[in-house]
Amino acid sequence: MAVTTKLLLAILLTAFLLSATNAVRDFQGQQGRQEGQRGTRLTEAQQCRLTRLTASQPTNRIESEGGVTELWDENEEQFQCAGVAPMRSVIRRNSLSLPNFHPMPRLVYIERGQGLIGITYPGCAETFQSQSQPFQAGREPREERGQGRRSDQHQKVHRIRQGDVVALPAGAAHWCYNDGEEELVAVSVNDLNHRSNQLDQNLRAFYLAGGVPESGRQQTQAGQRLQSRQRFQNIFRAFDTELMAEAFNIPAEIVRRMQEEQQSERGLIVNVREGMRMIRPDEEEGEFEEEQGRPRRGQQWWEEATGNGLEENICTMKIRTNLEHRTQADIFSRQAGKINHVNRQKLPILKYMDMSASRGTLYPNALLTPHWSVNSHCVVYVQRGEAQVQVVDHSGQQVMNDRVNQGEMFVVPQYFASTVRAGQNGLEFVVWRTSSEPMNSQLAGYTSVIRAMPVEVLTNAYQISPNEAQRLKMNRGGESFLLSPQRRSI
Repeated sequence: MAVTTKLLLAILLTAFLLSATNAVRDFQGQQGRQEGQRGTRLTEAQQCRLTRLTASQPTNRIESEGGVTELWDENEEQFQCAGVAPMRSVIRRNSLSLPNFHPMPRLVYIERGQGLIGITYPGCAETFQSQSQPFQAGREPREERGQGRRSDQHQKVHRIRQGDVVALPAGAAHWCYNDGEEELVAVSVNDLNHRSNQLDQNLRAFYLAGGVPESGRQQTQAGQRLQSRQRFQNIFRAFDTELMAEAFNIPAEIVRRMQEEQQSERGLIVNVREGMRMIRPDEEEGEFEEEQGRPRRGQQWWEEATGNGLEENICTMKIRTNLEHRTQADIFSRQAGKINHVNRQKLPILKYMDMSASRGTLYPNALLTPHWSVNSHCVVYVQRGEAQVQVVDHSGQQVMNDRVNQGEMFVVPQYFASTVRAGQNGLEFVVWRTSSEPMNSQLAGYTSVIRAMPVEVLTNAYQISPNEAQRLKMNRGGESFLLSPQRRSI
């Protein structure tokens, strides 16, 4: 009897332990899923209680010797709702945007110009090397024979040009150099709500050189100037000089140069005294091979989904794609325009950033079908032209009915229904989305929810005749997301 009792107790204890283990696993899995979602718990200030949306221009302008940094007001209700902070950088010819890193992912669109960008991933090797003798501490590196420059090694440098979308992951230090013949203009959206940012909902960047100058070159209010100085400064300035000299094993004088207050007076973008040269593969050959769908020679990166399910190596992951190729348009209408998308399928690094982007062109008087975004907020930037925009919230109230113009930006929150009609000169726009696999649901057109409903449902819902319901479903024919301007049938 005692043996039977002990055996029964052992079975019950085992069952209890298994049940507890499964419960813990279920909780951990649920917690992991919640942590993977954006904005699991928004503060009251971040909740999308919007009664009015308006297109806005940058409010904070930071002048540097080599360019301009413009910031939209992240405290605007629409940007707080989306949890984003937009910015625009103008880098003049032969100028360098200084190295910095930030705690949130940043998705960049190159509006104009071209240049070079370097992104330094933590723990990754220097895969670009010039032929040289091994460097020894305390000795100057030899110059390469016949080239008149010193040997070097560094992580990969990328060519960027107009129409590119560039992904900058959280925590990766990066710099950008304009080696073109015109200004390089880059418009960016920072995702403050991303799980990588555990600080707060304020835009900040940690600079490795330079900083916001104290002089009056900022066209902002005094409070904004102070806030900018607090958010964009050289982190080396606050370290002990001798401690840094020991860490780098260099003379203290070099560290003092890194820490000098005068460095910040140059700003965030500086002039390059002499042209910059760095190790790069042959660009023309690489561009041709990339257009043909083949990896660049010597590029050393793996394609995702090559048949065995392996993902790209993070150290050599592709960080950019171009949205201006007509032949690569995802949506195209000869009467209405075209749209190019980039998501985690085209640019796998976006999987980790949970962001995506689109660039669209609407011909004069064409429309974007009324629609809503299922799983993301949309941040819209007007690149050229103008348009009439209408946005409606869940209460059936019109929160936006404005004409938007070049250089302006506005937010369409998740599930808010919106539509856009281009002006007489058409419209070119860029959209950032807070999801790497965005989805939308359309109200009009071939793939719309209205067309998918039975005629009887529409007849009774709107108190119209079956013929009218049929016209409501079918009058756009095969047009889907882009709608051509048409005269209404009588």
